Amino acid sequence: MQTPADYRSELTIAGRAGRQGLIGVAALIVIAIIPWFHSNYWISQLTFVAIYAIAGFGLQILLGFAGQVSLGQAAFLASGAYACSYVERLGFGSPAGFAAAVIVSTLLGLLVALPALRMAGLYLGIATMSFGFIIEEVAARWSSVTGGNAGTVVAAIEVGGVSLGQPWQIYYLSWLFCLMVLLLSYNLLRTPTGRAMQAIRDSEIAARSSGVRVAQTKGIAFSLSAAFAGLAGALYSHALGFISPEQFTISMSLDLLVMILIGGLGTLRGVLFGAVFLVVSPELMQAVLGMFTSGNTELPGLRPLLFGGSLILVLLFQPDGIDAMVSRTGAWLIRHAVSWRRR
Repeated sequence: MQTPADYRSELTIAGRAGRQGLIGVAALIVIAIIPWFHSNYWISQLTFVAIYAIAGFGLQILLGFAGQVSLGQAAFLASGAYACSYVERLGFGSPAGFAAAVIVSTLLGLLVALPALRMAGLYLGIATMSFGFIIEEVAARWSSVTGGNAGTVVAAIEVGGVSLGQPWQIYYLSWLFCLMVLLLSYNLLRTPTGRAMQAIRDSEIAARSSGVRVAQTKGIAFSLSAAFAGLAGALYSHALGFISPEQFTISMSLDLLVMILIGGLGTLRGVLFGAVFLVVSPELMQAVLGMFTSGNTELPGLRPLLFGGSLILVLLFQPDGIDAMVSRTGAWLIRHAVSWRRR
């Protein structure tokens, strides 16, 4: 690992050139051309990869970089989804709806940050999980806003009188937001605030002794995590076209947690790997089962079995997640390619 010659160079906006830039350009090209070659079903599935990645970036900042446990991320997705749909129903338009989703979720994130000043670890996880239960119950009971347990239909996104209701339109919009959030997160972690988060994660006492404003930094981490989740919730509601309280349960929060653990804790690139695993792996497993069975292959316990087994295997054999495995594999391939050229 190279030591930077100038600390200020680490704080510049936009990233480094070189191999990472080439990989980024290649990824953008792949994302751009996917809708040309796939059905609406797979376009929708890959849209959810982007949506879960947006929420995952927020959780990664909170847990992977600030060290704050949260088991209630689904509550922020719910608040964003319902705030967006309600504002749109009032006739203020989709841009205002997305803004409301981010604002409402951010305020709730600041509210949840209050117990984080007095709690840590398991106790903070239980507190955030309880908050998730509260939001789920509010969504079920506040029927005038949320539609209650019957749910509510979400209209198509409209920007400037143009309707964005086609799967490929939502796909591009979701990935645009995903890339914006990724860039924002990447540059945030290279600022003094991002370094303060990592200092708190490593040792809160040492960070406080070094002059880090712990309360302020935790509040920023929680508010950013909630804001990203709220944005993901707004996109989620439009991607499905229908939302109900049963979609935003503790199960969704655990899915997001498993996603970043399998992808790689403390790495933004791992969030993307984890999101792909979260969405695509059940589909691939279902396809494999269909090759060996006949008739109905819908197994209700397949998803938790797959996630639980994968998490155990990752923690046992690859605790750094998929991202570390991909990095090591890439380094091995480059090393052998160089040695082959020298022959």
